[in-house]
Amino acid sequence: MTERPFWKTKTLEQMTLAEWESVCDGCARCCLAKLECEDTGRIVYTEVGCRLLDDEACRCIDYGARSEQVPECVRLTPVEVRTLGWLPPTCGYRLLAEGRDLYWWHPLVSGDPDSVHAAGVSVRAKVAATETDVPAEQMEGFVVDWPLRLPRRARRRPAALARVAG
Repeated sequence: MTERPFWKTKTLEQMTLAEWESVCDGCARCCLAKLECEDTGRIVYTEVGCRLLDDEACRCIDYGARSEQVPECVRLTPVEVRTLGWLPPTCGYRLLAEGRDLYWWHPLVSGDPDSVHAAGVSVRAKVAATETDVPAEQMEGFVVDWPLRLPRRARRRPAALARVAG
């Protein structure tokens, strides 16, 4: 009998730091600039990346010091995961907080850190600019809705992976 993976047996609060960090799928959707509509409070995504985002690797270039360099960068905690309305619907933290399972392309499930890119979920090749390149008054011109959608190729596990994962 195989042991169940930690994300199926532990709450977000029970995870070790290493387990917590591994729940991040590496999509970097949360690293895109977001705007809040003053009238409705609705949050919209842009195709503008944080100034610390390496959009090819989909990683922060200074993860350890990100809060010092970008004070508005949110350090996720279990409480914040449950209260932040702007986390993408594909986010591993959000999925687990909602009692759902991780998608087939999540590196913890697939065993491959590139599966998030192959499934088209990450921001790789989708970031138009960094926040240092776009003046705040022009940010509305970069609003996109794809970070709130699940790409078609991410919906179904490839047949080869389905056989292996069985």
